[in-house]
Amino acid sequence: MADLDALRTRWSHALVGSRGTRAPDLPDPAPYADDLLARWSEPQRRYHTPDHLTAVLDHVDLLAGAAADPDLVRLAAWFHDAVYRPDRSKNEERSARLAERALPEAGLSAAATAEVARLVRLTLTHAPAGDDPNGQVLCDADLAILASPDHAYAAYTAAVRQEYAFVPADAFHEGRAAILRQLLELPRLFHTPYGAKEWEGPARRNLTGELALLTG
Repeated sequence: MADLDALRTRWSHALVGSRGTRAPDLPDPAPYADDLLARWSEPQRRYHTPDHLTAVLDHVDLLAGAAADPDLVRLAAWFHDAVYRPDRSKNEERSARLAERALPEAGLSAAATAEVARLVRLTLTHAPAGDDPNGQVLCDADLAILASPDHAYAAYTAAVRQEYAFVPADAFHEGRAAILRQLLELPRLFHTPYGAKEWEGPARRNLTGELALLTG
């Protein structure tokens, strides 16, 4: 179970760090953290939960040295699945729009807000440009689950299936296999030096193994 108090503290540190030298009479960060945690705790979620948020933040911390603006990447991690309905499309776009509404009110500059929203939208494709260190860190942190040990990867795939329990098995297998093929066809899954070295090989093995199970 994720430590919600620890997550609230991490939110406050990232938000305050991203505000820069703006005026001190700014809103309390706590209500924004509570709103986001309520979203991440919605009942339709099985994988995209506070545990996933914690893992992504942990991986951002691990990769922070490769980012241009680590605190903005952390804020983007908070928002990247803040809107998540597996029965609907455009979750990333809706999450980005939520960031665009909330962050200026919380005290972020227009430029910082735009960067967070851009990063959230990037998680639709996980294809950051070569000169986009913030995007590379967020995308690698989000996909790091793919390089998990066998038991953790099995738990991840089972949780994803639970989120799509309303989809018949044949249709789910077909759709999931298509996603796995798309990922495996990418020239690289990870873009930071650490991700490329430590996660690329294990992730490709996991994806290949899952695809074999789905396709028989």
